[in-house]
Amino acid sequence: MLRVVPVILALVSTPVMAQDRVDDTPSGQPVPRYVSLKFDVANGRSGPSQAHPIAWRYTRAGLPMQVIAETEEWRRVVDPDGETTWMHRSILSGRRSAYTTDETVLRARAETDAPIEAVAEAGIVLSLERCRTGWCRVEAQGYRGWVETQTLWGLYEEERVEPANGSAALSASLTRDTALR
Repeated sequence: MLRVVPVILALVSTPVMAQDRVDDTPSGQPVPRYVSLKFDVANGRSGPSQAHPIAWRYTRAGLPMQVIAETEEWRRVVDPDGETTWMHRSILSGRRSAYTTDETVLRARAETDAPIEAVAEAGIVLSLERCRTGWCRVEAQGYRGWVETQTLWGLYEEERVEPANGSAALSASLTRDTALR
């Protein structure tokens, strides 16, 4: 009877060990996942090799991309506009960023009534520092603050949990004269 116990323990613990395992991908990273562009100019190709034509040319370092498939050297990615392309792994970084899909208020604290630090227009790339309960701490162009997640692209669902106190309405007096102010 004592010999049966180790076998039973091994069978019961196998699913737990499988969950702790790194994903079975060429990079060992989970798919899908978010990454960002390393360089100011990055080419997206129609297929996973240099022989495939350039389909997209991206001109913004830090732009978030979602990896949806991969080979040993290439990653199939989706950009913030929903376009899909292939990129070589060397031009992608694991550094996290987010893309503003609408005007986004950076606040001093993760509270809807906290003082405004800056306002980012749609299309701004923000460096992600951390996220919690519907808010993310971000930095861009020397400004740092907390933003609500509903106007950001490049977040995982668990980072989008809505805040309990609702979302802040933007003041009608805000203008769009600069990208980030």
